[in-house]
Amino acid sequence: MKKDYRQLFQPHIINSISGLSLIARVIVDGYLAGLNKSRRVGVGQEFSQYRGYELGDDLRLLDWKMFARSGRYYIKQSEIDTHISVKFIVDASKSMEHAEDGVSKLEYVKVLVASLAHLAQEQGDAIGLYALNNTSITSLQPMVQKQQYKRFLHELIHIKGDGVWPSNTMNFDKFHDKSKKELVFFITDMYEYDSELTALIKSLKTKRNEVAVLQIMGKKELQFNYKGYVVFEDLETGAKVKVDTKEAKSSYLSELDTLMSTTKDMLLSNDIGYQLFMLDEPLGEALQLFLKQRSHLL
Repeated sequence: MKKDYRQLFQPHIINSISGLSLIARVIVDGYLAGLNKSRRVGVGQEFSQYRGYELGDDLRLLDWKMFARSGRYYIKQSEIDTHISVKFIVDASKSMEHAEDGVSKLEYVKVLVASLAHLAQEQGDAIGLYALNNTSITSLQPMVQKQQYKRFLHELIHIKGDGVWPSNTMNFDKFHDKSKKELVFFITDMYEYDSELTALIKSLKTKRNEVAVLQIMGKKELQFNYKGYVVFEDLETGAKVKVDTKEAKSSYLSELDTLMSTTKDMLLSNDIGYQLFMLDEPLGEALQLFLKQRSHLL
């Protein structure tokens, strides 16, 4: 991957379809040059092997000649292209507008999601996008059509950080099909008031899908590299507080470490993937996580 791709991280480039598409292509091609299309054993093309019949298999796939010879039921398998449904759920609350070194969390997320969606499309997967806050909802159902990625980017660049995460997510069920194999990415900074994010994330996990949380944080948020007295503003409520950073640093870092460790342990204990990203970090870990989580569904 080109070392200078970060030069493309400029708002006017990120917030245009052609610019975001270019960044995603550079990132994916740089990390995964020569990636072969994923394949698995299934039903559809050239014959590969037999396996024993399992409850729930399509009876039309039984090989009756093998049954006549052996008295046992076998399924004839073949090599087919593997396609799954990949859904991206973006936290579009106001806290995602926090910026460091000219790049906001939401702009970083747009690059991250565009790159993962580009990789998913290259694999032949259906991609869908949802972004939520208490004032608006973006909803693009997963599809494999050729123009889906362009529609995806169009919706992605128009996401704006505003308000807070919705307190009532009952209607969110229509975005989540628990009966199908899906790979669900939940992208957020994990700022919540009363476990509203963690509760929803846990509800997404089923036996048939894979869920991964990508937590986005700024380096200053994680390391508290501030000097003197600083006025901090809660972007979601507008509340401001003046802080002596030298005095507050130790307790802030301790509480943050406890909170993040607790959140990570909770997610992993519920079989939910987790990855932390800082705004100045490359995106290779996200692509690797995508391939890892995707392989679990095949």
